[in-house]
Amino acid sequence: MVELQLLRRDHAPALLAFERENRAYFAASVPDRGDEYFARFDDRQRDLLAEQEAGVCYFHVLVGPAGEVLGRVNLVDVADGGAELGYRIAERATGRGMATEAVREVCRLAAEDYGLTTLRAATTLDNRASRAVLARTGFIVTGETQLAGSPGLTYLRSLESLPPPHADQL
Repeated sequence: MVELQLLRRDHAPALLAFERENRAYFAASVPDRGDEYFARFDDRQRDLLAEQEAGVCYFHVLVGPAGEVLGRVNLVDVADGGAELGYRIAERATGRGMATEAVREVCRLAAEDYGLTTLRAATTLDNRASRAVLARTGFIVTGETQLAGSPGLTYLRSLESLPPPHADQL
């Protein structure tokens, strides 16, 4: 069973393995994190956990049955009742509805636990899978943007009237 968990310090080894294993896969659709990200991973994790402790971000990992990280779903720049949603799923875990269920669960957490009322997101036009996840989870297109030089769309999701949970949720 896959479980969505709030990021903790002990996730670091599995999270680093996830990022390394999927680096080329992610770089095909989003800007690469760069070598510096991996060289300073421990420092970066410490900073992220401090941001989470301060309530300006909420970082989640999808953890598989063997403790492996299969994805991440993050809420960043929390302010004025809103936040920016970002997510990535391991290549070997795609196509199973995992991203959709994880985003639904983070929307629920954002409303019920974090007190947020809106979420924003953006994706490139050529990222069909991400666009489908956003559509299935109640995000609406609000405009056009550029993401690392590629055309994209911006989205918004109101959290004020969340639907009841699905029986097959994480």
